[in-house]
Amino acid sequence: MDIAEVAKRSGLRASTLRYYEEKGLIQSVGQPGERRRFAPGVMEQLALIALGQSAGFSLDDIRSMFLPSGEPNIDRQLLAAKADELDTMVKRLKAMSNGLRHAAACPAESHAQCPSFQRLLKAAADGALERQQRRSAQPVVGLRRPRA
Repeated sequence: MDIAEVAKRSGLRASTLRYYEEKGLIQSVGQPGERRRFAPGVMEQLALIALGQSAGFSLDDIRSMFLPSGEPNIDRQLLAAKADELDTMVKRLKAMSNGLRHAAACPAESHAQCPSFQRLLKAAADGALERQQRRSAQPVVGLRRPRA
């Protein structure tokens, strides 16, 4: 399948496919200098990449889910850890949703007087601080965006 057909069938831009190839997520099967061609299995790889991204995995994490042959080789511990992370996020989002619903219907004269709204503010501040600490703990790496 040539790159144009893969792009059409997957809904991805050719530049994204080239970027994925550069990152080692997929590989073309043609000779250098020829139009890129991919094995039919690339569609399954692209589906796994999309699933991984929607679950919040980085492209490096996703790359580790493939053998050099392109066959899936998924670390179950990595999946369990991501599921735990998502469960924590769902709990935090549910608490935020409940807090917002309470604030919308709260009988207090001012939100500043509402203990539930104050807890919501504290949770939001704690979450922002936690995200900022995680970002500052990670080395900053310049990501090259795929050309449009």
